[in-house]
Amino acid sequence: MSETLQAVRGMNDVLPEQTAAWQQLERAAREIFAQYGYREIRLPLLERTELFKRSIGEFTDIVEKEMYTFRDRGDDSLTLRPEATAGIVRACIGNGLLHNQRQKVWLMGPMFRYERPQKGRYRQFHQIDAEALGFPGPDVDIELILMTARLWQRLGLRGLRLHLNSLGTPESRAVYRARLVEYLQAHADQLDADSQRRLGGNPLRILDSKNPDMATLIAGAPVITDHLDAESAAHFATLCAQLQQAGVDFVVNPRLVRGLDYYSRTVFEWVTTDLGAQDAVCSGGRYDGLVAQLGGDAVPAIGWALGEERIVELMRLQGLVTEAGNPDVYLVLAGPAAEAAGLGLAERIRDGAPELRVETNCGGGSFKSQLKRADKSGARIAVIVGEDEAARGVAALKPLRGTDAAQRNVAFGELAAELRRELLPKPA
Repeated sequence: MSETLQAVRGMNDVLPEQTAAWQQLERAAREIFAQYGYREIRLPLLERTELFKRSIGEFTDIVEKEMYTFRDRGDDSLTLRPEATAGIVRACIGNGLLHNQRQKVWLMGPMFRYERPQKGRYRQFHQIDAEALGFPGPDVDIELILMTARLWQRLGLRGLRLHLNSLGTPESRAVYRARLVEYLQAHADQLDADSQRRLGGNPLRILDSKNPDMATLIAGAPVITDHLDAESAAHFATLCAQLQQAGVDFVVNPRLVRGLDYYSRTVFEWVTTDLGAQDAVCSGGRYDGLVAQLGGDAVPAIGWALGEERIVELMRLQGLVTEAGNPDVYLVLAGPAAEAAGLGLAERIRDGAPELRVETNCGGGSFKSQLKRADKSGARIAVIVGEDEAARGVAALKPLRGTDAAQRNVAFGELAAELRRELLPKPA
């Protein structure tokens, strides 16, 4: 016997009984994007490696350690996308979407990073991403944050906390960077190996270290919000004031720097205490210089991305998965004449009641085994057709759960209307 093939490590199957929570999240996100006027964009999974080196930064962990990169038959260096923003900016520039235009777009799909797999951190993971290009803010910054808050409310999620910071402009950040490096070099003997490596390339990432032995040193470091230029300080002050006015609670976290080099000014994260070490479920920020950095005109922009795996797990932990993905109706077809009529009858029900999920028994089986399948499917009603019912053009409606109502016969032509009355909510 040949060896059973397994999934690639860190790349997980999402099984049918698990997908209902994903669909619940994705449906809510699509509806909210439509409410706010954001339009969907769909992009390739593969991009030229140079795109991510130029956007994310060569000294980031993503580029240095985590990207899935290879050379194709044309000797081009290609990379499976590790995040969505760079590809969206590339597409907007290349397709002329930023020429005298502003764009609000969203994307949903898999990303890839070669990380050590652990709960909430996988090598193939899924993100929902929203971007607004051409808006200087801070009004659009607030809108994007309010959109995430509305999504948490729609899903019923509890306990999420918003962390905010401002990184200022590249010029003001350069002044802060020099102060930070001076401070860190004075305490070089307290830096771990990873921080010593980052000191020469991306010292701000040291502030994001998860090493508890570094906590005291980081707590004493200069604070970036004390070194903001006047315009960035005013931008951040307006952001905070209007979020307070909108009733959004937040914490100003001066150690929040994010892991990508392209961020400027506003950065934020939504965090939870329910998922252990992987506490960030949605992160984003402003990247005003990225469009020009990738060859376009100077266009301000901001966006966020949420991790679907983490949100789905949070929904599960908080008991918020409301969609089982079960059929509403299961057709039990006992006998050749019933089977011959069954598929056509199911189509008539779907035509007359498109809101209902209808499953037809396929593959035969005894009447008793089909009823067991109907019950196991989670359907609320079994529509039973035997040889006698098929001859008379009627079906028996048998409630399977939630009611003690008796089984009754309904004519084929009236089935869809009767099932709609029985199973769909009554108008208010």
